[in-house]
Amino acid sequence: MDGGGQYNPRTVEEVFRDFKGRRAGMIKALTTDVEEFYQQCDPEKENLCLYGFPNEQWEVNLPAEEVPPELPEPALGINFARDGMQEKDWLSLVAVHSDAWLLAVAFYFGARFGFDKTDRKRLFNMINDLPTIFEVVTGTAKKQSKEKSSVSNSSNKSKSISKGGQRASESGKFSKPVQAKDEEEVVDEEDEEEHGDTLCGACGENYAADEFWICCDMCEKWFHGKCVKITPARAEHIKQYKCPACSNKRARP
Repeated sequence: MDGGGQYNPRTVEEVFRDFKGRRAGMIKALTTDVEEFYQQCDPEKENLCLYGFPNEQWEVNLPAEEVPPELPEPALGINFARDGMQEKDWLSLVAVHSDAWLLAVAFYFGARFGFDKTDRKRLFNMINDLPTIFEVVTGTAKKQSKEKSSVSNSSNKSKSISKGGQRASESGKFSKPVQAKDEEEVVDEEDEEEHGDTLCGACGENYAADEFWICCDMCEKWFHGKCVKITPARAEHIKQYKCPACSNKRARP
């Protein structure tokens, strides 16, 4: 199912790239594609699993038929719990199991290709530098970075930018602030400090100074414009931005 036979990462960097790709796919299922993911997890169907693939895609499917499978299998039967709990709790549960599966796959490769203690530690540290899927889905990654930035930065000027809402009419949530040349470097540094720990609610990757970002007015998560298909020009005309997950929540009867 997973193409595990022809796709075998052999170095720490390759295993980490594999991990990042699978992680991005699963984050997509639980955030930007959440409506589609929810519908595919029909409790009437058999035991379903959420798979993340190295190419950043996801799939809900039955488990592999061979025993034991080529790769460790994700949690079985995620669809059965769907209607028995609140949607956000169910998504958090799937996120926790997805985190456990990603680690299992990464360390399966590590064992199979004979990573020694140093390699395993390096792999784990690289993985641990990224927020977990659970942290991205529940927004705790965002809260942690907010706490960090409020401790490290007492400037109100960049705070008002990061809130997004106050500046919506001027800059479409957050694009590069306009300032005089002599101020430019100072404000850029504040930008970096304020947003350095900020993570995109869709892909979970960090803020970069040259990228356009937008903040959801409902859940207050930040997103790369490209991840939610919003351009700076389009953002100028949005009075109140709702991310795909928040839009879907309100759309469902």
